[in-house]
Amino acid sequence: MTGLLLQCGHYDRFECRSCTWLERPYDAQLADKQTATREHLSAVLDGRPEPTWLPPVASAPAGFRTKAKMVVGGTVDEPTLGLWDPQRGAVDLRDCALHTAGIRSALPVLAAFVTRAGLAPYDVPTRSGELKHVLVTESPAGELMVRWVLRSTEADARIRKHLPWLLDRVPGLRVVTLNIQPAHAALLEGEREVVLTEQATLPMQVNGIPLHLGPRSFFQTNTDVAAALYRTAREWVDEIQPATVHDLYCGVGGFALHVAAPGRTVTGIEISVDAVAAAERGRKGAGLSPSQVRFVAGDATSYLLEERADLVVVNPPRRGLGVDLATRLEEAGPAAVLYSSCNPETLARDVAVMRSYAPVRAQVLDMFPQTAHLEVLVLLARVG
Repeated sequence: MTGLLLQCGHYDRFECRSCTWLERPYDAQLADKQTATREHLSAVLDGRPEPTWLPPVASAPAGFRTKAKMVVGGTVDEPTLGLWDPQRGAVDLRDCALHTAGIRSALPVLAAFVTRAGLAPYDVPTRSGELKHVLVTESPAGELMVRWVLRSTEADARIRKHLPWLLDRVPGLRVVTLNIQPAHAALLEGEREVVLTEQATLPMQVNGIPLHLGPRSFFQTNTDVAAALYRTAREWVDEIQPATVHDLYCGVGGFALHVAAPGRTVTGIEISVDAVAAAERGRKGAGLSPSQVRFVAGDATSYLLEERADLVVVNPPRRGLGVDLATRLEEAGPAAVLYSSCNPETLARDVAVMRSYAPVRAQVLDMFPQTAHLEVLVLLARVG
């Protein structure tokens, strides 16, 4: 890595300050993330040995975001795609350097579609208008999923009418949906999803494994670094050679499908029925039988004590496992736990609860350059 600084006019003009570390050279960002994560974990070990820290996995400093979450503002004739600032109002960020080239090229066409279909941007102060956000995801193959977040289905017919125009001008567009979010609240999306295209999931080929991303499925924002995360997980699990693996919070099956191997039974547990269906599709695409990998729609906490596993993979949201699940994991007693965390503070809190486990190795993966956010993978082994 180098000391190169990413230049951004939006940052300089104080239009968008989301990249809080933009003024730090990228190599310094990596070093600071490694140091902070080590300190958080070391503080709770209480006599347990320190892990071996592998070098951090770097990201491209720009062009890495395979998801764009754009607030729609302005007017029908002159829409903006970017963010809403209480002082500045709507800020257009179509040229944001963090997004992939495919997303940046699609955003102007999506803005033109807003005008063509007569989609009135939602105005926060007056609580008027229909269109709140446009969410865009790009796959490694350059295919796109676009989700229009609206207050209601009022514009459904107009969007369908002009959809062929949009599909023609964005050749890689494979999935288009309407998400209905009627509340005047800081919510990105609602519960109801209306799929407008024949294809309902976006194929995500990662390390040769076919994953399928549904409209409301979670997937990492930085696909290249996510691929490195899954490769590392597979290497560490293969070294242990567990006969049974449980993947909690399995989502669309990224970890579960990567750690599958002959003679090993992998079970993925996920609360979302749609995510489980997408994971099943990925299993079939990978040529794995249900006896090798199976996915269960259920609560991770209750499932943990019903069946035993040699190794448990956990990839919780930022809030971490929490005391209840961390305690149950401690009680279940698998020989090893592979913990993928996007929040070193909650990771440390959970490791403090799991006193029978010591970290063997750890690695920081820079999923979010230009910010303090990161992903860290820790292998924990039972010691008592």
